[in-house]
Amino acid sequence: MKKETQIMLSGVQPTGNLHVGNYLGAVKQLVDLQNSGAYDMYVFIADLHSLTGNMTADERREQITRTAAELLSAGIDPEKSTLFVQSHVPAHTELAWIFNCVTPVAELERMTQYKDKSVSQEKN
Repeated sequence: MKKETQIMLSGVQPTGNLHVGNYLGAVKQLVDLQNSGAYDMYVFIADLHSLTGNMTADERREQITRTAAELLSAGIDPEKSTLFVQSHVPAHTELAWIFNCVTPVAELERMTQYKDKSVSQEKN
């Protein structure tokens, strides 16, 4: 019986340069999982998740490129992992639209991440 490969999906927001904390907290584990061969790895640059940040369009484009370069230099291997930009996959925003239509705000307000983001982004 053939063992099934598991799928791993992880995203990184392009909101600043990767630092030691990012590397030790997430990227190193992604590289280790990638190199184990046990996973089909998908790593994405979560540019849509960063839209509420305080960046111009040009700065965001530059940061996306920088984040991709930093992930590659940290060991994400395009021969072993799929690296992509979130906004380049139309199905992502299409599915988000469906979720937005069926998820009540009260449900979101119970989520820690939503509460934290709402407080930190009051002007948006």
